[in-house]
Amino acid sequence: MRCDVEASMVREKLGELNKESFVSLVAKLIGESKYVQNNPPELIPEEDRIVRHVMDALLPHSTSTGGGPLILNHVTYKPNRGNLIVEYPGTQPGKILSFVGMHMDVVTANPQEWDFDPFSLSIDGDKLRGRGTTDCLGHVALVTELMRTLGRTKPLLKSTVVAVFIASEENSSIPGVGVDALVKDGLLDNLKTGPLFWIDTADKQPCIGTGGMIPWKLHVTGKLFHSGLAHKAINPFELGMEALKEIQTRFYKDFPSHPKEQIYGFATPSTMKPTQWSYPGGGINQIPCDCTLSGDVRLTPFYK
Repeated sequence: MRCDVEASMVREKLGELNKESFVSLVAKLIGESKYVQNNPPELIPEEDRIVRHVMDALLPHSTSTGGGPLILNHVTYKPNRGNLIVEYPGTQPGKILSFVGMHMDVVTANPQEWDFDPFSLSIDGDKLRGRGTTDCLGHVALVTELMRTLGRTKPLLKSTVVAVFIASEENSSIPGVGVDALVKDGLLDNLKTGPLFWIDTADKQPCIGTGGMIPWKLHVTGKLFHSGLAHKAINPFELGMEALKEIQTRFYKDFPSHPKEQIYGFATPSTMKPTQWSYPGGGINQIPCDCTLSGDVRLTPFYK
């Protein structure tokens, strides 16, 4: 009964989501989405563009300005690619609750394939539209609003509340930028003593398990020659397809659909597939010297 009363008091203190403030912040973040697309080497995101907007919202309620209790820690490992850890101190040492995974990069968007501008917020009825509204700039805005409200209303909470906004989630080809670097430096060790919510589900309901992502790359070397004399060439495309067929056959034998996937509501079992194919270029009448297949493995948590 006491817990219910305390929870009710906290809800009453925090109030409802300020929709006007939330939408305003989302608009600013979506306005930066063009510059936080993550697909190296062509597109390297500048997550600090998002950090600046979050900091603008939270600094007035932070210890660094004397305006409130929020503790802000901007952690950067690569230029313009920061992470942000925000802490609202609780009253009981050792008790902690954290929200992690609100990433400040997005996947790429080709404006020619959209019915509206993906890099600016538009509103269609009760829908917010733009690259990153659900994955994951909308989550960034939502948790920012939560931390801003905590800093403004200053409720007495037993648990310290921590929010970790991260860089480089959509593409891990450049290591040591985001949450991997934060973990390596021990900056998230204190979160292990309490519940941790990973805020990056683009669906509408809570997710208690997901498929881990492992990127892979297969480089195939053949022999360059004119396609009219194909017997003098070694076709790297054909080699790559044969190799990938063998690799996938072995993968699905080792990691078949697991019985627990249905119990936990997984829409798909573990998968390994190509998502990108590149080659040095050349004429259509030329068999290239090499090619590269890239993709990912999505492994459900019932396998190591």
